[in-house]
Parts: sequence; structure tokens; C-alpha cells
Amino acid sequence: MSTTKTYIKEWQLALQQEINHLKKFGGSRYSVTNGRLLSNNVPYRYYFDTAITLRIPVGSLVKLQWGTMKSSGKMLSSEGRGLILEVEQHFGDLIPDAELLHDPWELLEQLIERLDEIKKSKQKRLRVKRLMNPSVEAKHPKEKIKSNLHELILRAKYNPATFVWGPPGTGKTFTLARTAANQYFKKNKVLILSHSNQAVDVLMNEMTHFIKRKERFKEGDVLRYGGNKGDSQSAYSEITTNQLIENQDPLLAQDRERLVEERKHLKQDLATSFSKRDSDQLLKLETKFSKILEKIRKKEVELVKDAFIVGTTLAKAASDSAVYETNYDIVILDEASMAYVPQAAFAASLGKRVIVCGDFMQLPPIASSWNPLVAEWLKEDIFHKAGVVDWLNKGKLHPQLFLLKEQRRMHPAISAFTNRYVYHSLVEDHESVDKSRNNITSLAPFKEQAAVLVDTSFTGMHCVSDKTTNSRFNFWHLLLSFQLIQEAYIGGATSIGYVTPYRAQANLMELLLEEIYEKERMEADIIAATVHRFQGSERDVMVFDTVDSAPQDRAGMLVTGKDSKRLINVAITRTKGKFIHVGDRNFIEKHIYKGKTLRQLVDHQIYNNQTITTKEIGSWIRNQQPKLRWMHARKVDVVLRDLRAAKSSIIICLPKGTQLSEEWNNQLVNRAKRIKLTVISPEKWSKCDNWLDESFPFPFVMIDKKVLWLGLLFEGIKGVAPPFVAARLNSAKACEYLLKQF
Repeated sequence: MSTTKTYIKEWQLALQQEINHLKKFGGSRYSVTNGRLLSNNVPYRYYFDTAITLRIPVGSLVKLQWGTMKSSGKMLSSEGRGLILEVEQHFGDLIPDAELLHDPWELLEQLIERLDEIKKSKQKRLRVKRLMNPSVEAKHPKEKIKSNLHELILRAKYNPATFVWGPPGTGKTFTLARTAANQYFKKNKVLILSHSNQAVDVLMNEMTHFIKRKERFKEGDVLRYGGNKGDSQSAYSEITTNQLIENQDPLLAQDRERLVEERKHLKQDLATSFSKRDSDQLLKLETKFSKILEKIRKKEVELVKDAFIVGTTLAKAASDSAVYETNYDIVILDEASMAYVPQAAFAASLGKRVIVCGDFMQLPPIASSWNPLVAEWLKEDIFHKAGVVDWLNKGKLHPQLFLLKEQRRMHPAISAFTNRYVYHSLVEDHESVDKSRNNITSLAPFKEQAAVLVDTSFTGMHCVSDKTTNSRFNFWHLLLSFQLIQEAYIGGATSIGYVTPYRAQANLMELLLEEIYEKERMEADIIAATVHRFQGSERDVMVFDTVDSAPQDRAGMLVTGKDSKRLINVAITRTKGKFIHVGDRNFIEKHIYKGKTLRQLVDHQIYNNQTITTKEIGSWIRNQQPKLRWMHARKVDVVLRDLRAAKSSIIICLPKGTQLSEEWNNQLVNRAKRIKLTVISPEKWSKCDNWLDESFPFPFVMIDKKVLWLGLLFEGIKGVAPPFVAARLNSAKACEYLLKQF
């Protein structure tokens, strides 16, 4: 058995290896455009536009890359679709199109510093030891247990480290919130931590609601510390630092809001027309804003000190002395399966007792380095490394493991798969869950069906890898999924999620929703994200897009690798009443063997008659969205009308072997002189203005870089079987994204 100091040494080495990897190879890449120089002095400051809102904290270290030029820098401002960077190198006055690289390795450096502090403290080392080597003897009096909730309260009182296994929908938030409130009623100091702001918000809101119902709430006692302003899910603004500062120092709060508004308007001006006067004014505002933030910081430290319950993220806790220099009676670590083991140990070191809650059947922590120490300590969760899961593998529950085993979230037709294939029948459905979800199940699309596979087999070769990130995307799946969201929204769903393993696909859907579905997504609370970002949340209707299909010759590691079972489990278990899987059955059966979870899911859906094929597409598409139209691919008159109405450009992509009919050729050759024709094809085209000698797997037609046609039926097209369906999308952003692949 390793000593605590040995653990800490290995953790620090693992963290350093991850830092080195991130510094060398980078990770997250974002496209930034229309860069303009704001200040001509070192460090140089640039303003950039972004296609989507980037969630990069102010002060984060970044890298800017333009062609062969690279420079380190820092994020000064990142609101909306405009950001300000401070870089060491001069790139010139204008940067049309660049890449921003961001990896929060500075947070890992701060965690290394916290581990150094643990090494020096005998008390903190003892707390870590109790976490890593939990006692095989439970000290709480079992004869006094009155309920599930009471058992956890007793466990937390008598045992230094308590592990809570909370499968989806089993009341984890309910149980933790009341356990925290119980500590508050005893005037104990509680720290609530999680890896994500969303998870902290959900737990803090539930707990605040409970304390208010008991009429025990007092302003300042409960504090939500940190979080993204405007991105928080908090329904209780009175627990946030923003609101408390506004109550205690309204003038300071007003100064901040005024500067935020001024900066917002100036950024909008810069996005449309650049002027030296505006850029100078923006830099002056940034200086004023920094001074305001210093004053706010002092207020925040006082608020943390005075609060009985503080909720924040692990990253904030490790980087903010107001949190980590305070001693707590109890620490509650939520969503612990996604936290690094060193983070869990740091959390445990802050309190006399710790409750570690999560689901080790959901996603593990994410790390990039291939170093063995990183694999051991940063790519597996605390449940595994503390030996708790070993007991389960032997058919027993560890004495310090408390299992919540009755799920109340999913309709039984959805949970049937995960209960059997993921949780080995340890989790059961509560008797109420069938009736309580029927109001969602009864809605379109696929009325009265809770679980559905929308099978995209033989609809074309649409799955390709993003040229910049290598992440996969699939335009055909994207449009089908968008239509499913449209049907669910028109059908009355008020909470819709779109989830996918691939970041490129999630970004594409987010881009589409922002551009053509802004009003609807606000009314129906529609969110598009990767599986990793969805952990900890839930939706009435979930669309799970597995993306993979031809012409790929293998399934992606995200859906077949070591952690694929956990990823697919998360995707399914976010759902309350209607789970729709958009997947290529033929591809999955061909490329994924029967023991893998995704194949088991498809086989389960087929066995239970949950499959919808392309032949039925006309029966479920009832509500066409004005900017996305579906029709039979043989109805070429509509696309020819679009070609005739073109104002500036036509771009046509023809995969190898495809041929145009005489009608198509005549339309393109006899176009108006003002129309620039670009042909993307490995076979030479002479009657065009621009020929790109590139091989691309699926045909498309793009008009004026804003109208995109997919599914058109050309001679020689591969991978398509009837019925032949075409889609017309009016989206400049989607067209722009597709063109960046060439």
C-alpha cells in the first residue's frame, strides 16, 4: 500500500506530464476571423470575431496561430462572438483567418501547488489517506437508519470518507442537497464542489430551494461562488456573488454593469466597422474594468469567509485562496467520476469529512498525454483508484459505498437497456416513472414511442473528418437531427437536447441553432453539445447522433474504445421521456462487434421493434422548417429554379464516378455571365470558372454560399438506396463551414 507522500509525488509527476503534453501539442482549436490590431505596443492586443460563443475564461493562457506564425498570449475579454487577445508577437494590422489554441494547463499547475501544501500538513495528509484507503469497517450505527437520506447523514457524521454511487435519475441531487442542508442547520461549514459549473448550479439550487421551504434561509449564508455570468443555470440569484455585492455595494455593481454594457456596444461597433477611436476607447474600458474587478475581488473574499455553504468548481477552488485557505466541516464532491484523482484528494484535504458522489459507469476524467502515470491517475476516477469498484467486481458493495438504486428519470422503455447492460440489474425503475413520462412519450415525433432508432443506412457517404480538428461530422445526420428537433418542438416538447460523441458535429448543430433557430431554442430550452458536456443534465427529449457512417472504414474510438460504454450510458440516461438515436444500422453492424455497447444498443432497439427507416421519412416529417426543406430527390425542378435564381456563385461537388444529366449540364453551362461556377471533382471540368481537383465523398450544390442542397440524385452516386430524399438548407454559416473543408 502506497503512502500519501508517494501518491502525491506520482500525482504531481502525472500532472506535469499532462502540462508538458498540452504545451507541446495543444488541444482545443478554435477558428477566429477578422482580426484587427488594437494597440501597436508590446504586448499587442487584437480583436477577433468568432463563429460561436467561446467559453474561455478571462486571463486564460492561449496561443494564436496564423499560417506559420505562432505566439503565446492571454485572453482579455471573451463575451458573445467577439474576443480580445494580448499576444507577444506582432501579426500585422489585419488577420483574416487564424486559429486560437487553448488548454487550461495553468489550472493543473495550481493543483500541483495545492498538493505541495498537502505534503506539508499532517492533518491534510491524513484526510487524503482516509480517502485513498477507505476503512473496511463502517462506523455509523446501522440500527438507527430511518431512510436512504438518513443513512447518508449518519454515514457522513461517523465516517471520514463516504462514497455515494448515484446512477442517473436515482435522486443524487435530492439526497446530497438535503444532506448539505442538514449540515447547515447544525451551523457546520460546507464546501460543495464539482468539475462543472452546471453541476454546482443544479445542486446549489436544489439545496437553496429546500432551505427556503424550511424557512431557514438567511442572505449570505449560502454562496454560489464563481460561474459564468449569463451562462449559469441558477434560479436563485440571491446566492450569487453578483447579487450579494449588488445588495451590499450597489454603486460598485452599477459601475461594473455600466462598463460591461459600454464594452458590449463597442465590440458590436468593432464587429461591423473598425475605427481607431473605438479601439482606443475599448482599451481604456479594459483598464477601468480591471480596477473594478480588484474591488469586487475583495468583496468576494469577505463573502466566502462569512458563508456557511460555498459552492464552486474544483478549478476555482484550487486557484482561489479564498476557498482553499478555509477549513470546512464537510466537503461534498459531486460528479466525482469526471474529476482527476488528485482533484478528489485536494477536495478531501479541505474538510474534516468528505462525501464523494458520482457514477463510475459514466464518463471518466479526460486527459491528453499518453504517459503511464497520466493513464493511471488522470484517466480513471477515484472510485476505481480507492478500491471501491474492486468490491463490486467481486459481487459486493464496499462498506463505505452507499448505492442509490431506484431511478425516477427515464421512461421504462429507455431505462430497460441501461438497467440491464450497464447496471447489471442493480438499478430498478420506481413504480411512478411509467405514468409520469407518458405525457412526453405521447408527443411527436413517433407518438407513443419512448425509444427509437432513426436508421440512416444507405442514405449516402456523408461522414467525414473536420480538416482542422480531425473530429468527425455528418451533414446528413445533422439535418435529420435538426428536423427531429423541429418535430419535437412543434409537437410541444419544452426541453430538447442534441448530443453526439464528436465535437465537430456538436459545434455544427450549435451553429445551425444559433443562426436559424434562435427564437425556438429559447422557448423550448434546446441545447446541443458533446456527451461530455451533457453529463449531469437531463432533457425531456434527447436526440443522440452517433455520426459514424460511410465512407469511414472503421467506427470511431469514441464509440468503440475503453470508455465507450460509459459515454453511451451518459447519452441515453440524460433522457426523461423520448430517446431518439440517429444512427447507421448497416455501418454499426458491419464495423462494431456484438460485445460493444453501441452494437448492443442497436441490437436491443431492433429486437424491441424501435427502428424507423428512411422509407418512413415521409410519415414523420410533418413540420417543415422554412430554412430546411425535404423533398424527393427526383424533383429537380426546385433545385434548377435555385440555380436560375443564383446571384453570384454556384459551387457543385461531384465525387469520383458521378455524372451530370444533360438537363444539369445545360443549366450550368448556360448560366448568366455574372455567376461564378466552381466544380469540386477529381475529374477535370473545363466549362467552369474554378476547378478544385479534390475527392469528396458526397455530392452537394451550394448557391450564393448560403443555400446548400444535399441528397441530390446524380448518375453513378454510391452508397444510396431508395427512397431518394433531398434536403435544401438555407444557412450561410453551414455553407461557410463546409467550404472550409477544401
